[in-house]
Formats: sequence, structure tokens, C-alpha cells
Amino acid sequence: MSEPLRTSLEELNDQMRMRREKLQKLREQGINPYPYSYEVTHHAQTILDTFKDGESTDVSVAGRIMSMRIMGKASFFHIQDSTGKIQIYIRKDDVGEATYETFKHLYDIGDIVGIKGYTFRTKMGEISVHTKEITLLAKALRPIPIAKEQEINGQRVVYDAFSDKEQRYRQRYVDLIVNPEVREVFRKRAKIINTIRAFLDEKGYLEVETPILQPVYGGATARPFITHHNALGMDLYLRIANELYLKRLIVGGFEGVYEFAKDFRNEGLSRFHNPEFTQVEFYVAYKDYLWMMEQVEALFERIALTVNGTTKTRFNGHDVDLKPPYRRLTIPEAIKEFTGKDIEGKSETELRTVAKELGVHIEPSDGSGKIIDAIFSECVEPNLIAPTFVIDYPIEMSPLTKKHRSKPGLVERFELIVAGKELCNAYSELNDPIDQRERLEEQARLRERGDEEAMAIDEDFLRALEYGMPPTAGIGIGIDRLTMLITGQESIRDVILFPQMRPE
Repeated sequence: MSEPLRTSLEELNDQMRMRREKLQKLREQGINPYPYSYEVTHHAQTILDTFKDGESTDVSVAGRIMSMRIMGKASFFHIQDSTGKIQIYIRKDDVGEATYETFKHLYDIGDIVGIKGYTFRTKMGEISVHTKEITLLAKALRPIPIAKEQEINGQRVVYDAFSDKEQRYRQRYVDLIVNPEVREVFRKRAKIINTIRAFLDEKGYLEVETPILQPVYGGATARPFITHHNALGMDLYLRIANELYLKRLIVGGFEGVYEFAKDFRNEGLSRFHNPEFTQVEFYVAYKDYLWMMEQVEALFERIALTVNGTTKTRFNGHDVDLKPPYRRLTIPEAIKEFTGKDIEGKSETELRTVAKELGVHIEPSDGSGKIIDAIFSECVEPNLIAPTFVIDYPIEMSPLTKKHRSKPGLVERFELIVAGKELCNAYSELNDPIDQRERLEEQARLRERGDEEAMAIDEDFLRALEYGMPPTAGIGIGIDRLTMLITGQESIRDVILFPQMRPE
């Protein structure tokens, strides 16, 4: 262990030891350092927004001590609640000598306190609360990392901030305390979800829940996580998508269903991938992918305006505008536009040659669909900056999608690409049970060739289709990436409260 690290750990241990000693002294004084409740009447931001000079309001506030200026007979400190910070003034003559001495010597930055008092403005002009009564609500036994500020040559310099990304993700609770701007990202995330829910509810669609543990995984091409059910004596899979269950509900007679789902894919970690992620899928009977494109344009514009007040945002290093209409480009057209290669009608062998010429790595087990997907992902997707519907995929890439009504060899599918990243995936859903079985059997053959992400045959789903499913449009929208888009975050870990991390 390096000397600076040893010193840092020793200092931390000393601080924690001293805080435990203070905790014991508080208990010896008959003070409960962890009481059961506290009545809060006002929050910091409300006080700051409504304060009027010449008027004083009795308030009861609570929050975490974030700074302290201890003086002889009076002191100032700041508390932080869910809305922001406010200054607190405490004086010995108001709270009594014993209480004031306890505050001076046994309270620390990080402690959570309740304050009863009244509002006023200090001589320095800061709106504050004058303490009449102080209550310790939680003694913090571990010091929080507080950034220090210094003015150097007229410039404000911040140091010792809690800014290490990995630490922030591992200790999100500390991140939220000392970097309160992070909370705004997650407030916006909640607002995005609520906006989508309102959009779908207004149309009369039903929010439902489908199984996370599934005997057969499906609805996407991905490697699943496997678990075991002891009582049933069988392996189960964490769902990679909820598509096949939602389509069963369309068979059952619902005309519009949706679900906000936690899905799981056993894949690598990256700036845009987390193995546990959130998406909303919705399916509407008697509609197709052309109708769905119009819905996506309306929904994304509404989300941007509701959350940010503008359709303009910055994502993945690019300024983008979500105001409709969005460009529409077929995947063969997109590949030809950005590579000069025409893939229409090409065999698997010919596609392998194209990939090799473009320097795109493919596996021996990859079929035509995966080869086209690899070419598109590497050579095209990063170049699509303005919102673009990439439409009409080759049939090999989309085993759950209806064949194109006028273009042989293609299917009615689109992905929305913004600033080089896919945000949603939608189909005119395949409802021909014979065609669907043939497509899934082809997936099974790909699995035999070694493609671990190829779909499995779900006999119960095929049985459901045999009862008849109406024409249906369906879509999956990634909530995590959508939040990145709307909030301008650079990593998926910045929009997931507790992202997956390697063990410490």
C-alpha cells in the first residue's frame, strides 16, 4: 500500500473513531441520536422562494449539515434537504448553554438535524432560519467528502471533490449527497417515464406486467442469464424482452398494452450497455410500423418539451433536434450511402466478402442477418446524427417481423437512430403462425451453428398465434438511452442509480 493511501485510511479511521466517541457521549447525555420521526413544515427552496423582507415565518426544517462555522456564543451552518441548501443561525441565548455546547462539540458535518425557528435575512443578505430548537435526527458515523473551494488569481478553484466516476457509481448515496445536481438527472428520468405513461394512457392502452422468469426466452437476439427454480426442478431465464408475452395479450383481445420492464442481457459493459436495463414496450392492434413512426415522432417531441422545454438537446457529443419529421432511410440505402456497397439480393457468401472489404469482423457462425447488422453497426450507425428512421430491414435480421408488403426479401421494421445510437426498435408484427415457425426454426439452425444469441423456439407463443393475432404494431424504447439523450449524459451509468460494477 502506498504511503498517501495509508495516511488517508488512517485519517478516515481516526475520524470515524472520534464520531463513535461523540455518539457515546450523546447517549450518555440522554440524547437519542436516531429518533423515530420529525415534523417538517417547510423545505429549503420553498423558504428561499417565498421569503419577503420585513416578514418572518415560523418553520420546521430538516436536512444534512453540509458546512459549519462555529463561534463562541453563536454559529452558522448550512443544511441540505431534498430541494437544496439553507443557512441556519444558532445562538446560545436562544437554545440554552447545554444544547449549544452539545451542538458545538458533538455535532459534525454530515449529521442530519431538525430545526424549529423563524426566517430572517442576515446582515450579509442571506436568507436564513433562526434556531429556537435543534434536534439530532441521525448521527453520521462516516464523514462525507466535502469539496473545498479557494480563490486563486480571481478564479474559483474546487478541490477534493467527490468526482471519481467509479467511486460515484459504487457509492451513489454519497454522490447524491455531495453532488446534488445528479438528483436532477433522476428527477428527469422519472418525468420521462411519467410522460410516456401519460401518452399511452391517454390513448386507452393498458399497463400490464409479464414474467421476468421465463421458461423460454425470446423477443430479441441476445444471450440470457440462467437461473434455477428449486421447487420446480428446472432452469429459467431472466427475460431479454417482454415482446412475446405482450403479443399473447393482443391475441387474448386487448387492443393496446404496454409495460415498463426490467430486461437482462448477458453481454459486456460499455458506455451504452448495462446488462440490466429498462425499456418500455407497447403493442397496438390493427396498426402497422408506418403508424408507429408517427407515434414515436409525437412521443419524443412531447418528452423533450415536457422535460426540457425545448426539442433541442445534446447527446453522444452532438447537438440534435427532436422536432419532427425525422428522415426515413432503408437499411440497404443507408449501407450504400455510407459505404458505397450494394447489399440487396446478396447471398451470405457475398455478404462475407463485403464485410471483409469493409474491415468488419464477423464470426463463422454469423448468418446473413448478423453480417448485415455488423456492417450497419460499424459503418453506418455512427454517422446518423439527426433523428433517422432506418427502415425495411432484410428478412434475415428480423425473425419476428412481418414481410414487407411490396419489397421482397425485406420486412417492415424500423430503428430510430439519434447521434449514432439506436433508441428504439419497432415492427409490423409477424402474425402468420406458419411463417413464424419457419423463422424460428431458422434461428434454431443458427444456434446449432454456434450463434448463442439466436432465438429459441417458443411453442406456447406459436400456439397463441395459431388462435389468431390481428395486425399489430409493436415497439421497444430503451429508457436508459432515452434518458441519456434528454439529459445529455455521456454514459449509461450516469442515468442508472445503481449500475452494474465489477467487485471492489
